[in-house]
Amino acid sequence: MPDWKLPFKLYIDACGEGLGAALHQTQIINDKPVEGPICFISRQIKPTEERYGASQMECLCLVWALEKLHYYLDGTVFDVITD
Repeated sequence: MPDWKLPFKLYIDACGEGLGAALHQTQIINDKPVEGPICFISRQIKPTEERYGASQMECLCLVWALEKLHYYLDGTVFDVITD
């Protein structure tokens, strides 16, 4: 269960096959910080997206993930982690 007062981490990655994202959050459990997943999402790329370069694919993945996960991220603090 997410803690809306704590920041999130959005991990994204894209390749020639598809897009993927993982939303994580670090919470304090037994006085220790533990990072755990909130949710995972993925999809195949569309035929027109096959022509995109690596940077364009990563940007596409970020925009797509933000649209899909807006319920969690709107009005919150979060970091985006990508390669």
